[in-house]
Amino acid sequence: MEDTKSVATLMDSTTSKIEQLQRAFAELESHRAVTLNLKWKQLEEHFHGLEKSLKRRFHELEDQEKKFKKKTTEARAILERQEAAVVAKEQASLERLQEKRDAALFVIANVREKHRKVSSEEPAIVSGGVQGSPAGMEEKPPDAMAAESNSEETNGPSEIGNLEVKSYPELIKLCEEMDSQGLHKFISDNRKNLAAMREDIPLALRASRSPACLVLDSLEGFYCKEVSNLDGKKDANLLGLRRTCIMLMECLSILLANLDLVSVSNVISEDIKNKAKTIAEEWKPKLDALDIDASNGNSLEAHAFLQLLATFNITSDFAEEELSRLIPMVSRRRQTADLCRSLGLSENMPGVIEVLVNSGRQIDAVNLAFAFDLTEKFSPVPLLKSYLRDATKAASPVKNVNSSPTAENEVNERELTALKALIKCIEEHKLEQQYPVDPLQKRVVHLEKTKADKKRVNEAAKPQPKRPRANCVGYGPRVTNVPADKNSYARVGDRYPQYVYERPYIYHGLTDNHCPQILGSAPYNLSPNQCNYFGNGYQYQAPYLH
Repeated sequence: MEDTKSVATLMDSTTSKIEQLQRAFAELESHRAVTLNLKWKQLEEHFHGLEKSLKRRFHELEDQEKKFKKKTTEARAILERQEAAVVAKEQASLERLQEKRDAALFVIANVREKHRKVSSEEPAIVSGGVQGSPAGMEEKPPDAMAAESNSEETNGPSEIGNLEVKSYPELIKLCEEMDSQGLHKFISDNRKNLAAMREDIPLALRASRSPACLVLDSLEGFYCKEVSNLDGKKDANLLGLRRTCIMLMECLSILLANLDLVSVSNVISEDIKNKAKTIAEEWKPKLDALDIDASNGNSLEAHAFLQLLATFNITSDFAEEELSRLIPMVSRRRQTADLCRSLGLSENMPGVIEVLVNSGRQIDAVNLAFAFDLTEKFSPVPLLKSYLRDATKAASPVKNVNSSPTAENEVNERELTALKALIKCIEEHKLEQQYPVDPLQKRVVHLEKTKADKKRVNEAAKPQPKRPRANCVGYGPRVTNVPADKNSYARVGDRYPQYVYERPYIYHGLTDNHCPQILGSAPYNLSPNQCNYFGNGYQYQAPYLH
């Protein structure tokens, strides 16, 4: 700051210096013996030009300094907000953890209290024991009592799990029996109530003698040898099995998150990790055949591979760059942000978002930018506007060319889907003030109306299905005066749709008062037995009139 003031002072003294120079130059001219080519006017213009350029440069430097200070202040404010948010999240996590711990201790205390009450209420069994000791209680050495206490503590979590799993107690039995195939079948049969079942599975896994081994066994059949990658995307059973595998690994992660480090090391032993590594090494080459654009950010194969690494903590055996290349394949999955944090890929997210933006998946990029606080580097509104421009540009060429109605419908459907996704993204991240959704919603209404109109026109252009005549429905009067050798026919419908009357009549004999035969069709010949009773079940259809 002092340097700036000194520079400003020197620049202000420039005028006085020039005046001194002018006086010296005038004195020099008075003593000159010969005429000089250099005039004072030229020197004065030169020095004034230098003064102006210096002042202009000085002001520019002052402006740059102010901008730098402003940016520094904003950056510090953002950093302080982020630090405050991190501290708040840590505090909230600690509070939730403390609540869970208190709840677990409370349940354990209740279980032990109930166990003591049941033990004290058992009938006394007198069996020649030592006097003075409680009835029915055998004296045990201290080591045996300690072992009994340890067994109670060991069985505590499983007992709690058994008590808490109320919605689907069958899960306890399947986990105790280590029946991975039965677990798959049970989840598939109850897929309609998947949300409630997802809460019970982590508790049910406690009942298993090896939850990690049970989950690894459930991964068998994830890649069916008889089904190729292309056919696997169409096989509903295989897709359901893969989703179940991912859910079981997620539930195991939830269980591990609620355990201490010692318990986690017991559940995920070195043998379990080696088995998980073997499965991951078998799966990894199969991911190379997947196309990022074809998966469209919703690849179950890539999600399962990354979830396997995160759940069993074997991420260090694979390069971060390779794992980062798989993130665009799962960018549309709701678990992507948490999965990236579990894998330790938070630092690589700017590169992942760049890939998504360059591949035309700006909405996924915006979601990840909000999840990792990168909205300053990747501004959401310009990205969303770019997404809308790309969607509109993709629809324009097809609409301008004489294309088939089917192609136009497909283009309209794609644009409608893109607009709905855009509106959802704006509403989820509360960007309505920066990017109003009213024009987008009007466009959605217009496209839906156009779609409904086209559907109505296409249905009207299709030939209507033929309806059975009224003589097949309801009841009618018995006709007895019809000659056996005469032809009988029902009235043929006119140009308008036929209506079913409650009491239709049969006209016998061909007279001038009835409609002639339409389109040259012959009259229907009915046998006498069929003509005697109306509504006898004999069905036929009148010719369709255009």
